[in-house]
Amino acid sequence: MGQKVHPTGFRLGYIKTWRSRWYAEKEYAALLHEDLALKKDLKKRFGHAGVSRVGIERAAKKLKVTIHTSRPGIIIGRKGQEVDKLKQEISRRTGREILIDIREIQKPELNAQLQAEKIAQQLEKRIAFRRAMRKAVDEAQRFGALGIKVRVSGRLNGAE
Repeated sequence: MGQKVHPTGFRLGYIKTWRSRWYAEKEYAALLHEDLALKKDLKKRFGHAGVSRVGIERAAKKLKVTIHTSRPGIIIGRKGQEVDKLKQEISRRTGREILIDIREIQKPELNAQLQAEKIAQQLEKRIAFRRAMRKAVDEAQRFGALGIKVRVSGRLNGAE
């Protein structure tokens, strides 16, 4: 059987960087679980804001969270109230000083994660799967994508 390499691991150091940037020896497991819980919580909380990825950097007692989103206004809120609330909540949970950096994705149509979530939402709304796939491909090509591959699986149109 062939051995498959994870796409992110395959590109690390060449064209991609790590999603979390920190080093620890003894408390590695605890920090890793904290990172995973934080990422999952942010993704769930701001699912409607088009969050494609969350980056975490740690240095001593500081924690820098970078949120890549297509709609930063939803995360920031009126006069930055949502960000302040989020900072306090994360700080209470982790016990560290928090810096939140929100980066806007200029062309969400070219982001694979956002396109996949969009297709999934359309399938949940019972839109025809071929139409959803074709629409995603057309949209990406119109915005200048050099290539795109879309694959869905499972029960589609009531068939196994």
